[in-house]
Amino acid sequence: MPQFDGGSGNSRVGAKNSTASLYRDRANSISSRSIVSQHSRTSNKIKILRAGSPNSEDDASTGDSTSDDENYSDMKTLTAQGEIPQDFWQIQKLIRYLKIGNQTATVIALCVLNDFDLTKEYAQLAIMDAGGLEVLSNLLETDEMKCKVGALRILRRITVHPAIRKKTTLMGGIDLLIKILSDPDPKLQLLAAETMANLAKFRNARTIVRKNEGIPKLIDILDIDLAKLPNDIEHLDDHSIPIVLQVARGSAFALWSLSKSKRNKLCIKKAGGLPLLARLVKLRQTSILIPVIGTLQECASEKSYCLAMQSEGMIEDLVRNLSNPNPKLKMLCASAIFRLAEEKESRQLVRAHGGLEPLVILIDETANHENRELMAAVSGAIWKCAFSAENVTKFQDLGLVEVLIRILKDNCDALDDLQFNPQKISVLTNVVGALAECAKNEQNVNVIKDEAGLEPLIKLINTTHPDLLVNVSLALGRCAEDKNTLINIHELDGVRLIWSLLKNTSDRVQASAAWALSPCIRNAPNSGDMVRSFVGGLELICGLLESRDIQVLSAVCYAIANIAKDKENLAVITDHGVIEKLSRLANTDSDLLRAKLAQAIGNCCDWAGNRALFGQSGAVAPLVSYLTTTDLEVHRSTSVALYQLSKDPWNCVTMHQNGVVPHLLRLIGSQDEDVQEASADCLQNIRKLALACEKFRYQHLKT
Repeated sequence: MPQFDGGSGNSRVGAKNSTASLYRDRANSISSRSIVSQHSRTSNKIKILRAGSPNSEDDASTGDSTSDDENYSDMKTLTAQGEIPQDFWQIQKLIRYLKIGNQTATVIALCVLNDFDLTKEYAQLAIMDAGGLEVLSNLLETDEMKCKVGALRILRRITVHPAIRKKTTLMGGIDLLIKILSDPDPKLQLLAAETMANLAKFRNARTIVRKNEGIPKLIDILDIDLAKLPNDIEHLDDHSIPIVLQVARGSAFALWSLSKSKRNKLCIKKAGGLPLLARLVKLRQTSILIPVIGTLQECASEKSYCLAMQSEGMIEDLVRNLSNPNPKLKMLCASAIFRLAEEKESRQLVRAHGGLEPLVILIDETANHENRELMAAVSGAIWKCAFSAENVTKFQDLGLVEVLIRILKDNCDALDDLQFNPQKISVLTNVVGALAECAKNEQNVNVIKDEAGLEPLIKLINTTHPDLLVNVSLALGRCAEDKNTLINIHELDGVRLIWSLLKNTSDRVQASAAWALSPCIRNAPNSGDMVRSFVGGLELICGLLESRDIQVLSAVCYAIANIAKDKENLAVITDHGVIEKLSRLANTDSDLLRAKLAQAIGNCCDWAGNRALFGQSGAVAPLVSYLTTTDLEVHRSTSVALYQLSKDPWNCVTMHQNGVVPHLLRLIGSQDEDVQEASADCLQNIRKLALACEKFRYQHLKT
């Protein structure tokens, strides 16, 4: 998140001896004259502007704006820490002189105040405790340029403190800054934009900026004439770039903070901010690229932005800046690609512009491994890009899987410490996710097995982070599609540990574990014995049929379909009430659940008594309605299930009464041979029953 600490401009850090002497002389002069300042005369008491607190649901924020409160102290904490520095009291004296001094004294006091190291927390609290925020806010309404500049420089440096942010916002500081953005003086615009960037980390401040039309003003500042910029701009340091570009940079930082809100993202787009950001991203100046790309990567979480950024050709610029020497810029570019790569076209563009190679280089460089933010962003970008099979092939040529396994081994130790290291968890989640996508390719599965990547993957099952567990299950499930690899997973106790994830409280973890179990059961040479060896495993998986999550239900039904292929296991799950539980799920509109449920019902019908039980439990009639969908997989599993159920005469009657015959006649003409055969067999059973009934009735009438 952007943050200004007053490290740029004319601010001087630290109160030197000469400055302290000047402060004492001027303070004595001010005290002897007892002059009432200009801004005090305009108001007998300090004006406190209260801004209405927005509704909590008015600003949908993508992050917690107060998440850094724990890194800062309040006055009670500061007092409890022991002796308060002498500068604390000197700053408070200066604030008192600010309240009573004339224009000249006010300017001098502001200059002296700027000489202190205002990045120190005690200095920030000293200003707030002495009522300095009210004074500084009032100074922003004066007509004196020097007073405005001095006040803004102080506010820019102290608003990094969460409590100061909140108080300044509630005093109406946002309104004053928005007015200053319209001032023709670029220096004031710059300071106001940078101060707003700090204040906008407070959630209510983001809402106030939007409601008071602050976003369009910030976007107007971005509209600069790039042709007038010097040709060597990429070689200039931060302080040497033209003032107009510095102002645009400050505006970009403010927009970066504001873009934490979903509504603000839409407002930025509506106000025409995207084309202007697209122009600035073409520049080669790192200091302006950081806030511009920071804003873009925040906005890229919205699909409308993804499509617009594709059309603006920004992906090429993001790929180019992956090779920039600045680590933060590389991190932001990788983070933007991570969000954009949710779209298939974006993944193709990343590959087309040569973005896969620098991503692999970045994640392979040992020097980058200590930079957790960079590693999390790069590994996330690789993971999302691996959703495309063409990118997986390219990654395979670049030797990515070996690199990912090496990172996995280096980071999976000390599992107990993982919960206290969220960035390390993010890296592991992304790395495992990338491995899961690469495991779609059989050659990569062999690499994972040969490079001893299975052991650290299985070890991560003992963690507690849901996203990581979901990806671990997915990776192991795809590796289990290879029978030789499955043997290794079973030897490492991986199947039992995956089964244990069914006890996890997260629906997503339960679903991913159940999906992963299906290939383990299907491809195991002695799957029946293996499943029965897990004490309580069959009861656990049958119990999950009472879940309300569609993904969990679908995955569990698919696992049961594989379990039921073994007659002994089928008998056990029947005793656990699987027939009644499956029948209760029959009335569903989800095609995914329909396909897996019908498959489970069909396989459970291998035990003759279960066919009648399904009919008695009311599962037959809903299955007929499944044939109205256009999903081929639903047709395939349902036609097989109906064929199995049609072996019971009473089920044939139920099917006929619910109009199954026209559907079966239509499916006999399907292009899928399995659907054709199952539909024909089911129709044959119904026809045989009808003929038997006709024959019986004829013989009965004849007698």
